[in-house]
Amino acid sequence: MNIYKFLLKQHIGAPAVPIVKEGGFVNRGELIAAKALGVSTISANIHSSVRGKVISINEDSIEISADNEADVGNYIKLKSLTPLELVEEAGIVGLGGAGFPTHIKLSNPLKPGGTVILNAVECEPILGHNILMIENKARKVIRGLHIAMEIVQAKQGKVAVKEKHKEAIEALEKAVDDYNIEICPLPDMYPVGEERAIIRELQGQLLNINELPSSANSIVINAETAYRVYEAVDMKKPLIDKSITVAGKLKGASIQIFEDVPIGTKVSTLLENAGGCREDYGELIMGGPFTGKRTTMDCPVVKTTGGILATECFPKGPEKLGLLVCACGADEKRMIEIAKDMGSHVTGIEYCKQAQKVNQAYKCENPGKCPGQAGKVIALKKTGAESLLIGNCTDCTNTVMSCAPQMKLAVYHITDGALRAVNHKLIRRLK
Repeated sequence: MNIYKFLLKQHIGAPAVPIVKEGGFVNRGELIAAKALGVSTISANIHSSVRGKVISINEDSIEISADNEADVGNYIKLKSLTPLELVEEAGIVGLGGAGFPTHIKLSNPLKPGGTVILNAVECEPILGHNILMIENKARKVIRGLHIAMEIVQAKQGKVAVKEKHKEAIEALEKAVDDYNIEICPLPDMYPVGEERAIIRELQGQLLNINELPSSANSIVINAETAYRVYEAVDMKKPLIDKSITVAGKLKGASIQIFEDVPIGTKVSTLLENAGGCREDYGELIMGGPFTGKRTTMDCPVVKTTGGILATECFPKGPEKLGLLVCACGADEKRMIEIAKDMGSHVTGIEYCKQAQKVNQAYKCENPGKCPGQAGKVIALKKTGAESLLIGNCTDCTNTVMSCAPQMKLAVYHITDGALRAVNHKLIRRLK
């Protein structure tokens, strides 16, 4: 059987509520779990990406046995009338981050002179599905941006994109000729695509860690999110497919991009479609090299899945290892897991001084702008650390490399395994 698993919580907020029953038959595009209701409740609809039989329902997920002969080009069309209602019915959430429901983000008009910003930065290394989508479907992505602009009554649009993506920029320039939209090239620095970094670079305003882009009279939406908005409004298609980068220790090409992967597909199936995964991989990550989380072969693709990475194994590490955690990178849990894989004892854990805890997670006060890390490196040296494992952004890593070697501390980065697996340059000192 080809089983697809749909998690009921694929977004920020309350889980969706199942509306189907075990043994029932569903079509591709059919609503299977409705957004939770209630005043101020944040939630999103979930639709089946396949045609088949519901075989299991529990408090966390719905499983469907797919009909392999089903036509993936067909789907149950949305029935709402207005663009905002279609976005809500489609279950669209932010596809480049934490999965905030897009209909809520677009529910309030901006003040006069407001801006909707398309985040086409493709912030994480290795991931390339957003850029490929822009290169091949720029007019549809820009159409989605324009729909969002109309919904919130924005005066203008802007597109944030790395200056190195020349073909994508050329495609965007051709696509925006009929709209009041500006293309804004940005340097190839991580995390220049972080929402507050984009507002800082494009709008000239550094938001506090608790502020939203609306404080700058702006809204930021991911490139694929904009494309799925286009699909919902112009094609009446619910969010049932996801574009994903699969990379690393693969038997085929080390970086492959899959468009329109049915949500609910198992990680193992996706890797099989990429030619299979080599047995000697290290981490299996869902997401990007910096902020991705460890996953398993049985886990399903969800709305926010951007990458599946099978990394190189980390080398045997030093006996004593200090951890420097960055709000822009891997969390403490993943870094401890890497240290364990290296066979190292963690002597101490320090956080970048710009990392501030907000609602059980950390945010950076000024993403991508390093305040200096010498004090943190010295503190870890004093714990007895012989080497460092860091998760810092490009700029912070550069400052670590300016002082750690002088203290005879070797430096490992949490992205090393992923970058080595695709023969990319490691993140260390800037030139």
